Amino acid sequence: MPKIEIYTQPGCPYCVRALRLFDQKGMKFTEIRALHGTAERMEARERSGGRTTVPQIFIGGRHIGGCDDLMALERDGKLDPLLAAA
Repeated sequence: MPKIEIYTQPGCPYCVRALRLFDQKGMKFTEIRALHGTAERMEARERSGGRTTVPQIFIGGRHIGGCDDLMALERDGKLDPLLAAA
């Protein structure tokens, strides 16, 4: 099973949507709370190449992007192979 890391912020509907998708797929993930101004938020920004929004999603150490990017992978049938290959 691939290591899935998701940087989130409370009250973020996009974060909830991304987490829900992984729950529905039965995938285990690590949720990292990344509030504004925290070290975790800076880490997310550095790892994502400068993106400042949440969620920021990593699968097997690879940056996937945010919720829209995740949903596009799912819609295009590319998420399950990515999860299986990681």
